[in-house]
Amino acid sequence: MSYPALATLGIGIAAAGAAALLAWTRARRGPGALRGAAAGILVAALALILLTAVFDNVMIGAGLFHYAPENLLGWSVGLAPLEDFSYPIAGALLLPALWLALAREDGHGTDVPGGAGGLGAGAERRRVFRQFVLSSRPVSWINTAFPFGAAYLLTTHEIDAVFVVGVLYFLIPYNLAMYGINDVFDYASDLENARKGGIEGALLTPRLHRPMLWTALVTNVPFLVFLAAAGGPPAWLALSVSVFALAAYSVPGLRFKERPFLDSVTSSTHFVSPAVVGLALAGAEPSLPLTLVLGAFFLWGMAAHAFGAVQDIIPDRAAGIASIATVIGARATTRLALALWALAGVAMLATPWPGPLAAILAVPYIVNCAPFWNVTDETSEATNRAWRRFIWLNYASGFLATLLLILSWSPAVRAVLSPGQLDQHGVPLRRGLPADDARDRRGGGGGRLRRS
Repeated sequence: MSYPALATLGIGIAAAGAAALLAWTRARRGPGALRGAAAGILVAALALILLTAVFDNVMIGAGLFHYAPENLLGWSVGLAPLEDFSYPIAGALLLPALWLALAREDGHGTDVPGGAGGLGAGAERRRVFRQFVLSSRPVSWINTAFPFGAAYLLTTHEIDAVFVVGVLYFLIPYNLAMYGINDVFDYASDLENARKGGIEGALLTPRLHRPMLWTALVTNVPFLVFLAAAGGPPAWLALSVSVFALAAYSVPGLRFKERPFLDSVTSSTHFVSPAVVGLALAGAEPSLPLTLVLGAFFLWGMAAHAFGAVQDIIPDRAAGIASIATVIGARATTRLALALWALAGVAMLATPWPGPLAAILAVPYIVNCAPFWNVTDETSEATNRAWRRFIWLNYASGFLATLLLILSWSPAVRAVLSPGQLDQHGVPLRRGLPADDARDRRGGGGGRLRRS
């Protein structure tokens, strides 16, 4: 699919969705419910368009990527092609309309009674929606979308429908299923856990359990079908492992989260498997450097789960739930997490430049965890302070990792690392073939947007 077609399709879907949502809101709550909506959408669109223009021009001017001219209309704002502005326009159209549709019933920000002391239908929908969003752990969405997007983009140097669909899937539906299923089957123990009910997870009432499971199924299946159709056997295997780990962690009968050590392995798979799916869909070939990077990421994921389990030792034991932390204790688990983070850093030292720079990213996690070297089971809840810092450390580390990816993607660095192995656009050749031929071999066809 060409970029103009993809951009037009995206804006068309967003516009149709926004029109339907606004019409539905107007029909249910009257014209007053849309007061100021047009102005708000316009302001949001202008702000997003301005930011897109600035940062696209900066990144293109720096040589971080380019667009294949044959896939563009030819119109641009500075260096930024016109098609790049479809994303902010689509977001500005659809998201405010969705917010208005979920707003409270009377249009004045107050709840409408729904029976004796009940909530109005609109307020109830909004409350359920908020619970589902909270259950999906929005602060952690990027932890699964980023690995897929980075793996796919750095392999193909293209933005296409598979990239867009994959990033969207691992951003929201995947997390809704992973954490939503967990919240359903962990309800009994979550009642005893003071951490639940905030950014660390929702406390889903029993009446929302069945709707959550159905929502997870309905939102995941279409994306999985699309991604499976776009790939071959390697992608099917990677998707199967990813989905199995997602369910096996929580569902009764498997409950890998209650199998010490396997719990940390499964949790790490939740974050590493999106990267493997991206690599499989992109047609990446196995290599030692790639294995080292994935191995380091896997060690990081195991360390994160193990240390996160320490804070729940007391409520987990009270609920009869086994975990790596309840079995070997708070002190041993914390020290194991520190060792795993250190090993992850060491593994990155053995990767090609600029990979060794990523070893530095292990340091903040070690520093954050180290003060609890001698933590006991009785004081294990105190590690929640470090865990809350860990959540935000992920954003800082992600920012630095992105800079490293940009550095490794720059034409100058790739020319040094792979002299004679790049095509005319700076895209790595694979199997001695130009990138377009390699793409055709994996079934991608033409018409993709290439960023290199």
